Amino acid sequence: MIPTSDDGKRAYDLDRAYVFHSWSAQAALDPMVIAGGSGTRVWDHDGNEFLDFSSQLVNVNIGHQHPAVRDAIKAQADVLTTVAPAHANLARGEAARRILDRAGAGFSKVFFTNGGADANENAIRMARLYTGRDKVLSMYRSYHGNTGAAVVATGDWRRVPNEYARGHVHFFGPFSYRSEFWSSSPAEESERALHHLRRVIQSEGAASIAAILIETIPGTAGVLVPPPGYLAGVRALADEFGIVLIFDEVMAGFGRTGDWFAFQSLAEDGATVVPDLITFAKGVNSGYVPVGGVIISPAIAAAFDETVFPGGLTYSGHPLAMASIVGALDAMETEGIVANAKRVGADVIGPGLRALQAKHPSIIGEVRGLGVFWALDLVADPETREPVAPSVIGALKKALLSLGLLPFFADNRLHVVPPCVVTDEEVARALDLYDQAFSSL
Repeated sequence: MIPTSDDGKRAYDLDRAYVFHSWSAQAALDPMVIAGGSGTRVWDHDGNEFLDFSSQLVNVNIGHQHPAVRDAIKAQADVLTTVAPAHANLARGEAARRILDRAGAGFSKVFFTNGGADANENAIRMARLYTGRDKVLSMYRSYHGNTGAAVVATGDWRRVPNEYARGHVHFFGPFSYRSEFWSSSPAEESERALHHLRRVIQSEGAASIAAILIETIPGTAGVLVPPPGYLAGVRALADEFGIVLIFDEVMAGFGRTGDWFAFQSLAEDGATVVPDLITFAKGVNSGYVPVGGVIISPAIAAAFDETVFPGGLTYSGHPLAMASIVGALDAMETEGIVANAKRVGADVIGPGLRALQAKHPSIIGEVRGLGVFWALDLVADPETREPVAPSVIGALKKALLSLGLLPFFADNRLHVVPPCVVTDEEVARALDLYDQAFSSL
């Protein structure tokens, strides 16, 4: 996808000459050059425009170049561009207060990190120090980041060449469409998955387990919305065995599911399952400046009142990142952006994707999601649910790019994850482009 304009060609050539890309064999790369963006759209130097239904890495929740976030960063840059984390700073305090207000009762402090991976890293550390235990349980269908413990907590293929951290054990979470438990209903899937988790806890030795770390809704693994009763069951197991429960909301948090946090979207009968720690990044400021963090319950925070927490980062609570959080969260509140994500998911995206499935039943095996957080499970055979071949995914990606839509694919899945500011008209346009791409196969 080599650009033709001078700036585009220079950007491409510089990248290929000097940039080492993540998760890639370098020689075969052909990166798309992005020159600019606004709202739900990005464009290249040649003037080609794309509807961004990837939100880049499912993080640009407020959309590209939102003026409130840009202005907040600029204003902070005029006052103080950096400060050591040992000092107090107004922007940091304001950001922490806003995050805690949205997390709700049950949390009292925020520890800021540089991103989601080191948020999970520090949450694991807190749980180990708080409990005096070592092991961390996490799902096979998960992604928690690319640092020492976080990548080993991850369940997918990226864990295997990086298994240098100790004390990690994996288990299967619920996934009715591809059940590991031979279940025939969501209720049965939840019951059997919880039984499996109980047996893993018992077999590993409950007294050795510091934390259960789960994505509230596993994202990269397929937008796996847990069945009713599952999160409450995990909370009950954690309480029974004295284990810290960590919800990784790095991808699912801050509007993605139509609420500030995914665990709020999954409340049942008015009851919300509240974890002990929440990790966040991505949507808290839409990635305008690198940032993440851990939201901490009062009990765990108090454990370090007289005991030193042996962790820290030079850029913890960086002023430019903190200002971007304040700008983003205030704008999302006043402009009703989170409410828009909930409405557009329920009224437009969900019905539209189910209609698309009805039109292409031989390849779209399942539609699942909520808010602006959806996935299509693509199959070669709807009866056996065999995943489509990588060549099919490649053809779909090529077709969608040629039609002007920037997609997000993971394994055999097309993830439909636009910014929370997406309009009904933009969703309708995307649905039409998806339809054309599937028809081209």
